[in-house]
Amino acid sequence: MRYYAPEFMVYRDEERCIACGACARQCSNKVHIIDEEKGKLRAEEENCVNCQRCVALCPTNALHIRHNPNELRLNYNWTQKAVKEVEKQALSGGVLLSAMGNPANHPSYFDRILLNASQVTNPSIDPLREPMETRVYLGRKPSKLEFNADGTLKEKLPPQVELDIPIMISAMSFGSISLNAQKSLARAAEECNTLFNTGEGGMHRDLIGYKNRAVIQVASGRFGVNKEYLNNGRIIEIKIGQGAKPGIGGHVPGEKVNEDVSQARTIPKGTDAISPAPHHDIYSIEDLRQLIYSLKEATDYKKPVSVKIAAVHNVAAIASGCVRAGADILVIDGYKGGTGAAPTRLLENVGIPIELALASVDQRLRDESIRHQVSIVCTGSIHNSADVVKAIALGADAVYIASAVLIAMGCHMCRTCHTGLCNWGIATQREDLTRRLNPDIYAERVANLLKAWNHEIQEMLGGMGINAIESLKGNRLMLRGIGLSETELRILGIKHAGE
Repeated sequence: MRYYAPEFMVYRDEERCIACGACARQCSNKVHIIDEEKGKLRAEEENCVNCQRCVALCPTNALHIRHNPNELRLNYNWTQKAVKEVEKQALSGGVLLSAMGNPANHPSYFDRILLNASQVTNPSIDPLREPMETRVYLGRKPSKLEFNADGTLKEKLPPQVELDIPIMISAMSFGSISLNAQKSLARAAEECNTLFNTGEGGMHRDLIGYKNRAVIQVASGRFGVNKEYLNNGRIIEIKIGQGAKPGIGGHVPGEKVNEDVSQARTIPKGTDAISPAPHHDIYSIEDLRQLIYSLKEATDYKKPVSVKIAAVHNVAAIASGCVRAGADILVIDGYKGGTGAAPTRLLENVGIPIELALASVDQRLRDESIRHQVSIVCTGSIHNSADVVKAIALGADAVYIASAVLIAMGCHMCRTCHTGLCNWGIATQREDLTRRLNPDIYAERVANLLKAWNHEIQEMLGGMGINAIESLKGNRLMLRGIGLSETELRILGIKHAGE
């Protein structure tokens, strides 16, 4: 028996409602029910997740979804959220799951960092009339360059990946999201000359044509990993940790493992896809070095190898070890990063902000004179182009984004990805739902987002009097903090506004 009221209320304007049944047909959560006898619609509000699809597609604008105003007696110690979570676990006996990032009201350091701007002595640059370089190269860089008499390099450079924009699409595996969603991301990456990440779910055969735009992930479950898979991408990424759930593995429920998912992941249909918490062949930096070496051997040293770690309190030391183990690219994922499913307690309580992790890692690698040996990519709740610029000034070479591109495809952050009932056709494998997401349309929307952000980045660079994004990397003099403590400013390596 349930002891709490539904979280959301469905308000139906009976004067506007024409009982067309569109809401009932569109809702995979079975919120809207057609009463055949009365010829009216009623709502099973306890099923509502506030995905807003019924509201968006109602032809007469007759629907509104609101948070239930009914509240428990005010208690600052036992909040309504805490009480309801205890009740849910008392009913189920299970672990609470959440998705799409940490919703807690923690400070965003990006929002408390301001950018510098040029004025008279160092004039700004007009990006519409002057060349503005946002191209980046990811991969290990040599400590120095030596040239032959004819101007050619004496030694061959380590493998580099060229991107037209400093933004990539982060890991979202086939199984956690639909094939149509992955196709949309792949096509957008190709149009913008950047990369998308396959996640740990292997690669569907329909994505092979986009292999030059793919980052191939090797996670603890090793789903779909073989030599052919490794050679179907530009970058190989070893996933050690994830910002939303540091220290634990992954889980795709068996009901989402259909025939296509089973083939891509090379597991039986209908079985749970479980990634163990650790890689069972990595228990030290030396073990990580061996895996990096093995992956480079398998791909003839033609691809950079990336290592993805979660932002935790000793992230700078971990990063140093990864670089010394041979990583060409280091990905750092902050505690606000999205995910398809994570234990709620971990998602809300483990990890540290990406801004602090990024700054401390960049400084540690500079202090050890090994910063040039690795490219840094940061991720974990990058909301807009200004966050991208600030991340690069804090020390990143580029960023990953994921939640933003899902929003571009229609995601309304209802945070129930793990149910497989995504009404927008994104986090689901149900054929009737996945058909709702047209890759031709949503690839264009994602590409539009990437292009818009890149244009804004050029505007901000021009305003700072910088004509190449490479000149901004780690340039913390272009940043100022506002409302931050001395400790926060010290870790970020920036001055307070007004200094």
